[in-house]
Amino acid sequence: MKIVVTGTRGIPDIMGGVETHCEELFPRIVERGDEVTVIRRTNYVKDELTEWRGVKLVSVDSPKKKSFEAIIHTFRAINKAKALGADVLHVHAIGPAMLTPYAKIRGMKVVFTHHGPDYDRDKWGLAAKAMLKLGERMGCEFADEVIVISEVIKNLIAKKYGRTEHVHLIYNGVPKPDVCDYPEYFEGLGIEKGKYILGMCRFVPEKNLHHLIEAFAKTEHGDCKLVLAGDTDFEDDYSRGLKKMAKENDVVLTGFIKGKKLHSLLSHCRGYCLPSSHEGLPISLLEAMSYGASVVVSDIPANLEVGLDKNVYFPVGNVKALREKLQENMDSPYHRERYEMAQYDWDVIAGQVSEVYHQLSEK
Repeated sequence: MKIVVTGTRGIPDIMGGVETHCEELFPRIVERGDEVTVIRRTNYVKDELTEWRGVKLVSVDSPKKKSFEAIIHTFRAINKAKALGADVLHVHAIGPAMLTPYAKIRGMKVVFTHHGPDYDRDKWGLAAKAMLKLGERMGCEFADEVIVISEVIKNLIAKKYGRTEHVHLIYNGVPKPDVCDYPEYFEGLGIEKGKYILGMCRFVPEKNLHHLIEAFAKTEHGDCKLVLAGDTDFEDDYSRGLKKMAKENDVVLTGFIKGKKLHSLLSHCRGYCLPSSHEGLPISLLEAMSYGASVVVSDIPANLEVGLDKNVYFPVGNVKALREKLQENMDSPYHRERYEMAQYDWDVIAGQVSEVYHQLSEK
């Protein structure tokens, strides 16, 4: 079977939750015997790869302007998918899903993965939010099969669009942890094992990293530091202000990292914090859990669905409560946690997604 994927900036090593999802999922789909082509956005691609871990890579131009990038790229990607003879077009995220009817007109079977209601993100204006809501509707009403990554999203689309059939709850996954040391990297950052709190995400308003910096600055943290791993796709007033705030409060900024650098930070952090106001099902949280990190997370529905002990949650947006949780973490002896991660196994998830494709191909 020939599967063509759009809705992602691309793989490998491109920042973003959907990108991480695709990077883990599609090589495993290939291993199961299907042909997969991921259509990438040229403005994010820093390599000349045409194949990676068995996944074929095709780069298609798109404007690097957040208001138009996804929709224009998706239009071009659908045309490319048709030219490639796709049996199934797999569309990721609600923005690109706006063109699901166009893909159907072009005669393709469509699987749509709903990663979360992106119109709740603070970065979008009213017009963009309206278009994202339209994209959600088009994906939910016209896709042959819909995959949702959380029970919260499953209930949302049932309530809003009456979509209850051909809907598959398949969680985000997390790879097995690569526990490692990287002393040279830690020395360069000026941090020590077990003496830092880690935040790991894109620098966008809904992640509430400004709340994390503010809360941490108000703790009695001694020689413990705050490390923020991530960056932004589009430098704007928020990201510039966040970086300025971080430097003023002696926060360690790593930039966008993957591989051994990231794994070493996850292996030895005192705690991990995700204070966001919006998530689908956060891969970064699952990654931190896989490494046994003590976590502090906001009490939004997507984070609550993970089912952590109630003591790790704090009311979203409440900086005072976040400060108290961080202080509790730093006042406690350094330790690792053990979480039940079986339902987030990428190999199992790949089997579930592959089954969706093959059921669709038989119709």
